[in-house]
Amino acid sequence: MSGAADHQKGGTHRHNRSLRWFLASRGCSVVSYQMVGVAVGWHVYEVTRSALSLGLVGLVQFLPALLLVLVVGHAADRYDRRRLVSLAQGVEGVAMVGLAGSCLAGWVSPELIFLFIFLLGTARSFEYATLQTLVPSIVDPDDLPSALALSGSVMQGAVIAGPMLGGFLYLLGPVAVYLTAAVLFFFSSVAVRRMRLKTVTARRERPSLDTIFAGIHFIRSRPVLLGAISFDLFAVLLGGVTALLPIYARDILHATPRGLGLLRAAPALGAFIASLYLARRPLRRRVGSIMFGAVGVFGLATIVFALSRSMTLSFFALALLGMADMLSVVIRSSLVQLETPDEMRGRVSAVNSVFIGASNQLGEFESGLTASWFGTVPAAVLGGIGTLVVVFLWRIWFPQLASRNTLQSEERTAT
Repeated sequence: MSGAADHQKGGTHRHNRSLRWFLASRGCSVVSYQMVGVAVGWHVYEVTRSALSLGLVGLVQFLPALLLVLVVGHAADRYDRRRLVSLAQGVEGVAMVGLAGSCLAGWVSPELIFLFIFLLGTARSFEYATLQTLVPSIVDPDDLPSALALSGSVMQGAVIAGPMLGGFLYLLGPVAVYLTAAVLFFFSSVAVRRMRLKTVTARRERPSLDTIFAGIHFIRSRPVLLGAISFDLFAVLLGGVTALLPIYARDILHATPRGLGLLRAAPALGAFIASLYLARRPLRRRVGSIMFGAVGVFGLATIVFALSRSMTLSFFALALLGMADMLSVVIRSSLVQLETPDEMRGRVSAVNSVFIGASNQLGEFESGLTASWFGTVPAAVLGGIGTLVVVFLWRIWFPQLASRNTLQSEERTAT
């Protein structure tokens, strides 16, 4: 009995240590990615002065996730997930070294920046879809919502630090940002290999069309999952303003690269506060209503930001937007993970990552495109209105999601 207890205690300690390595890897990776976002956004707009070019940055990052969704999902379920994430983060570091080297050699151009961002997006499609499947292998199901909130806290802390650090380092030039990001990506690659997961017996299915498309079929058969994932897609796709921040910072709010860093960090600050609250007080009831309400606040905050001409008001509007988004993200992520068996998590997460990529990177392209058509402010206002329309429609189309009470289904709770 004593030996078994010691073994269990040691296992718990080992898994906690693995969670810390997971958080370190994710935190450094997100800091790097956010730094690159600030540097590339300012760099491209400085060279082109084109809203459409800023939108293309998002599109170039999204295309790999869309093109590789079926391959990524099957790889995450068939191969060692830690090694897959580690390799992807290493490739991201190499891409940043290449971009820095191109700047030093005087070869840099918008087209070359897009090429390295495409490579970054390709590696990130493997990293993002696979990394989020590791959490259920570190913690027990009952602890998953709190672990996801803690992970969200680390991620949002990184999203706060990353843009501010990127904006500060950009004063030394883009090379300083790209090289620092490369070092952090390489550290992330090492950290994820230090993790030790619980023993999970995975089904190593032979590749076939059925196994590759299994993630899509699984999501379609679960109205709650389909509703949650598609809700996030269309709400953020229409309401996101990230691509327009360099224009707001430079031409509307008359800020410096550090000002752009503050604007990019504001949503993360709000999300960080929300995630700390959720880590201490996990959501237990009325999760569907809370998610819909949060996305509604997201849309309203977007409209306030769009119309603002004050740096202070813009900052707080973006912070409120981030708080609302974090509430939605924790609920949606918990639903996806808790409703999906481990042998399907890679493929389902790959599909989910495409929806997230579409809402973020493709949303940036949509913002840049509409801004080039209608102007920056009208495009942002229309985006916020579009998000409110999505909230209204999804409450009608997915009543099971809107009325969802707990994160775990009633069947699983009963067992």
